[in-house]
Amino acid sequence: MTATADSTEKSETSETTTLQTVEVSTADVDPDLPRVLAKVPGTVWVVAFIAAAERFTYWGITTPWQNYMQNPAGHQSLPGALGLGEAKASTIYNVFMFFSYLTPIPFAIISDVYLGRYRTLRLSLIFYLIGCVILIATSVSSATEYRVTFGGLIAAMVLIGLAVGGVRATVTPLMMDQYAPTEVKVTTLPNGKQVVYDRGLTTQYIYNAQYWYIRLVNIASLSAIPTTFIEKNVSFWAAYLLPSCFLAAGLALLIIGQKRFRKLPPTGNILPKAGSVLSCAIRGRFQLDAAMPSYQREHFAKEVSWDETFVNEIRRGLVACRVILGFILFFTCLSQASNNLISQAGQMKTYGIPNDTITAMNPIFCVIMGPVIQKGLYPLLNKNNVKFQSITRMATGFIMMSASMAFAAGVQKIIYDTGPCYDRPLTCPGAENGRIPNQVNVFLQTPTYIILAVAEIFSFVTLSEYTYTKAPTDMKAMVQALGQLGAAAGSAIGIAITPLAHDPSLIWMYTGLAVAMFLVAVVFWILFKKYNAIDREDK
Repeated sequence: MTATADSTEKSETSETTTLQTVEVSTADVDPDLPRVLAKVPGTVWVVAFIAAAERFTYWGITTPWQNYMQNPAGHQSLPGALGLGEAKASTIYNVFMFFSYLTPIPFAIISDVYLGRYRTLRLSLIFYLIGCVILIATSVSSATEYRVTFGGLIAAMVLIGLAVGGVRATVTPLMMDQYAPTEVKVTTLPNGKQVVYDRGLTTQYIYNAQYWYIRLVNIASLSAIPTTFIEKNVSFWAAYLLPSCFLAAGLALLIIGQKRFRKLPPTGNILPKAGSVLSCAIRGRFQLDAAMPSYQREHFAKEVSWDETFVNEIRRGLVACRVILGFILFFTCLSQASNNLISQAGQMKTYGIPNDTITAMNPIFCVIMGPVIQKGLYPLLNKNNVKFQSITRMATGFIMMSASMAFAAGVQKIIYDTGPCYDRPLTCPGAENGRIPNQVNVFLQTPTYIILAVAEIFSFVTLSEYTYTKAPTDMKAMVQALGQLGAAAGSAIGIAITPLAHDPSLIWMYTGLAVAMFLVAVVFWILFKKYNAIDREDK
């Protein structure tokens, strides 16, 4: 097709929005008619913006927490408030992460059974904003009394942890709700040519737009840069105020536009039915075939409320849940960027840059490497007929995560081998009351964050796609929420290893994580590589 003809067709297609369309059944559609995208409602992108505003707030609020908890107020070189030390600060942060990864499940139930997605998201953002206000109020200079500051932090963590669960459970389903499922529409163009507005093609396009949503989220995650500079040069309350304003804007947009959003009513909870299927399978010696209606009818003369399709969907969902188990240690390693790697940067020469700003390299490299991998590496492998399927990508990401922890261990070794304080950074007389760190350039951490970003793209993004495609039709939000349980278990491991999160044991903590993550990658590949072949057959 020539460029002129291509342009003419695009022009003609764009004019179809003003033409009369006819709704027909799928069976009546000529299969040879060209399929085109239907118009995507603007509310889809509004929900994406609200989600990005929430991520901006999350990283802007939580990134300063390690300094806020670990260092005392008035520290010579690092901002602080509570002076709990690295181990206690990391423990509290991991408890918060554990809690926030558990909350999507109850909020998914609340959304499906009681409130619906829009109202659940609105309630979650209100909780979020209240938590931010409490955090700001108890971190101002007049609230320096320890019990007030610590109590305010814990109250804020509870509210924000609840809110994060509500957002995770509802924001993506609400985005998809905005595209109303309708009958197939056939439209006649001015030249007499007919085209079909394809519902499936449009839905696929919206899900592909999740890729750009991920990029938007990573850009929003750069809120850690301004907030950490404000934390160091102004105060913690000002650092918390900036992202809170973005959250307030997102909540206002959700409320003001409430009449424009497509709000589906609660559809009911299929968990009891799924539980009954699993119960039958357990009684049948852990065989899902024992839950089939024909089996129940033949062996127990019992009629059940589900069909064979539902049992097979549960079977696929269980595959996704087993894959999630392999990510437990992955999440433990990933959480190091939010606590111990920040503390590691505080032991190095930062050249005036706040130590918790360095962690912003993670989303920066996600933004850079994402398009390189998605638009460069994957098409290149496909072109050369290299099968780089989901399980392979996840296992590769695990190995990359192991490499990032190994590099972090190497950086820690260099810190311990360098003066003035060697394996007791910031605490020896040569540090001048914590003012002089060990003389190691903080940008030595850069490869750690590059490898970490690549590991996220290979593993975490693939996990989201894999669990969604494997989940039962009516349980996609729930299986996505169950994926957060793996992260919760990873945070629990993080809590367990915090006794090692102090000098001079940090090198062994990073080394242990690297070795364990590599072993997980090997076992994961051995156990799950068969699903690559199964997926090829399904396609």
